[in-house]
Amino acid sequence: MAVSRVHLSADAHLVILEHALSNEKEEIMGLLIGELLLYSQHSFIDNLKICVISAVMVLRRSDKQPDRVEISPEQLSDASSHAERLAEELQRPMRVVGWYHSHPHITVWPSHVDVQTQAMYQMLDEGFIGLIFSVFNQDKEQINRMQLTCFQSINQSPEGEAPQHMRIEIPLYVTPCEGLSQPNVQSLAQLPQILSQEEEEAYEKTRLSPDLDVITQIHNGSVFVKRTGRIIQVMTGPLLQTLENRLKNNEGKVRDLAKQKAELLQELASVEGAT
Repeated sequence: MAVSRVHLSADAHLVILEHALSNEKEEIMGLLIGELLLYSQHSFIDNLKICVISAVMVLRRSDKQPDRVEISPEQLSDASSHAERLAEELQRPMRVVGWYHSHPHITVWPSHVDVQTQAMYQMLDEGFIGLIFSVFNQDKEQINRMQLTCFQSINQSPEGEAPQHMRIEIPLYVTPCEGLSQPNVQSLAQLPQILSQEEEEAYEKTRLSPDLDVITQIHNGSVFVKRTGRIIQVMTGPLLQTLENRLKNNEGKVRDLAKQKAELLQELASVEGAT
């Protein structure tokens, strides 16, 4: 049974969007952690399956490709262990419920490879869903637009014939939340580190070649320093400023609530004194 709809928490949406905007030339990827809720006890609801996404696991790409992402079995295993730890912390069942990746400068719709990959995941878990963030696309007015789609795969071939999968869109709702949850704060904090690790691994691969001349080595080192600096400029600095602004805003709310509490306690004391 296909998923009826997906609820994506606003803070998890923020993490994925930050990750998608971190690279304009290559696709990024990650895994989605949450719950699958099945409603079948009410007469007015017919087997409603809702996927609730509340956390994200940002993945490091071992093989950087401009138009392809792959999730290894080891990464899926690590994500399952991470979901189990979150389940203990949050005191509710959590599991890996899907994957996400970006489409920079291209349409939001899944490619043939994306649909086949999704079908493979659904063979392991029929409730598994996929998210695609299309970023760095411009409309006719040259304004950057971000699009998001949620999909699953369905086999259109008759029984006994070779499978032919096509996408089906799943309704998706971004649900508001009071603030950033601790798991998603941790994912945001890990993002610059993961991006830096990807750059370092790519640089180290070039150093393994025995045929590089000195000029090429200097060039590769300069590219590595430049790309690492860009991560600090584009990701780490703005992210730190955003979190500091949120902290300042929350501290202001705490002061306002403390003031309201003192006023209410004073009003309560005066009422009790009068009686």
